[in-house]
Formats: sequence, C-alpha cells, structure tokens
Amino acid sequence: MRALLRPALVCCLVFSVVTGIVYPAVVGGVASLLFPRQASGSAIRGTDGRIAGSRLVGQPFTSGRYLWGRPSATTPAYNAAASSGSNLGPTSAVLDSLVRARVATLRASYTAVGLSAPGDPIPVDLVTASGSGLDPDISPASARWQVARIAAARGVSRERVQAIIDQHTERPWLGVVGDARVHVLAVNLALDAERP
Repeated sequence: MRALLRPALVCCLVFSVVTGIVYPAVVGGVASLLFPRQASGSAIRGTDGRIAGSRLVGQPFTSGRYLWGRPSATTPAYNAAASSGSNLGPTSAVLDSLVRARVATLRASYTAVGLSAPGDPIPVDLVTASGSGLDPDISPASARWQVARIAAARGVSRERVQAIIDQHTERPWLGVVGDARVHVLAVNLALDAERP
C-alpha cells in the first residue's frame, strides 16, 4: 500500500504546485508585461489618479448631470459577481412594467432640470438591460437623447456636451465590425474634469 500511496501523494503535491502556483504566476506575469491595462482589470482612473471603475463593467448614474447607461439586470446594480440577463421575454408583463417605469424616469429627468423631454422615441438600450446586465456602453443615439438634460443640469452648451460624447464614441472596428458605442463612465469623467 505504501508503494502505491507515496507516488500518488507526490504527484498530487507536484501538480498542485505546478497548476495552482507556478502556472498562474507565469500566465499572470506574462499578461502583466504584454497587456498591462487588461491584466489590471481594464481600470479607468479619474482626474485624481484613483481608480474610478472598469472599462468592462457599467456603473449606475442617476444625477441629471451625468450620462446614464443601460439598466442593470443584477441586484445590486452592476454587480459583476451576479452577471446575468433578466430572462424576460418580449411578451413579459414584468418587462413591460419595467420599461414603462424606466421611460417615466427618463422623461422626469428632463422635467427636473426645467425642460421637456425630447419628442424622439427613447432608444431601446436606455430602457432594457443587456445580456450580461453589466454593459458599460450605450448607443450614440442614447447619448444624444440625453445631451439637452446634461447641458441644462451643468449649465454648459449642448454643443460642448455633444463634443465630449463624440470624443468618447468608439467606432466599429475597421469601420464594419460591431456598432458604434459610447462609454458612459469615460464621458462622465470627462464632463467632471471639464466642469465638476
């Protein structure tokens, strides 16, 4: 029995060290050298140098001074440990109720700054959660829909707010792969850097 048990324990110990310590350390070290931003969680730093968030995970913004992102399907909002979609289908009464409440909140955000909401339909990505429930980006149309509210709340021109949004709009890769998107946190940090 000892002759069989000893090699099994040695193999278990060796493979535990190799796969549990050596391999992760090597892969993490190589990733840190070749892809430092991604290896550190794609962190975005604010003007004070502190980490403000991740490029990969959205954050909730509710003040009229900020660009709002997609609703989160997680509880609490944008909880990466609970990433999931809502699993509510297009005929769901619960989804219909959520969308109606979100539309009312978006329209009320304009009233709060003394404006009437735009007559344009609210883009769908402002009232529905993404598949992961963590999406940090919105469509350029969703960003445009919010420009007047942000400008009024901050006391700046609509053109200036739109220019900041345009600076943080990512175009499709090679002009054809994917959709144009606006990173919400990057825009909000730029807005605060210009006029806190």
